[in-house]
Amino acid sequence: MQFIIFQHNYLMFKNEIRSKHKTLRQFLSEKDIDEMSLAIANKVLKLPIWEKTYFHLFLPIEEQKEVNTEFILHLLSGKNKEICISKSDFRSRKMTHYLLMDNTKIKKNKYNIPEPVDGIEVPVNKLELVFVPLLAFDTYGNRVGYGKGFYDKFLSECNPDVIKIGLCFFGPESIISDVFEGDVKLDYCVTPKSVFDFNIS
Repeated sequence: MQFIIFQHNYLMFKNEIRSKHKTLRQFLSEKDIDEMSLAIANKVLKLPIWEKTYFHLFLPIEEQKEVNTEFILHLLSGKNKEICISKSDFRSRKMTHYLLMDNTKIKKNKYNIPEPVDGIEVPVNKLELVFVPLLAFDTYGNRVGYGKGFYDKFLSECNPDVIKIGLCFFGPESIISDVFEGDVKLDYCVTPKSVFDFNIS
């Protein structure tokens, strides 16, 4: 399996990148999304992560044409992993994490994010791996999300050795020029065609 890392010097700001990738997503059909999401799951299967137990997974916002994580969910279930999903508080910017179980009720919030209604709460220090939603990423492992800061706050609360894996339909931008000190870098980003490993020095 090919792991890729490379560097360029072309600068783009987060707002430019965010706008570009939202536009790119609009051209994707449901068939495109399913095919590319399956290809991403097949790449995830080959990552050196399967000795871990507690996996945090985001549920996709269909209206935003996010990566369909159902394929990864089936992988995790098949390997008997503990799967955790989150509920977001938009006032405090805090995410609360729950075990995903057979009887977990999922409901969309007002931002169309699928969330658990309730369940067994999992402390953040239990999480060993986080699949991170994003709009785009660069060749250094920096990510561009929707700009709300939920995941940067969440990831900064995780154990330092938690594995952070971005999932993206498209390849990387060269450099995100306005990266902040509080931005948390990815360890890997998986696209339908490649795995980018940011731990390679």
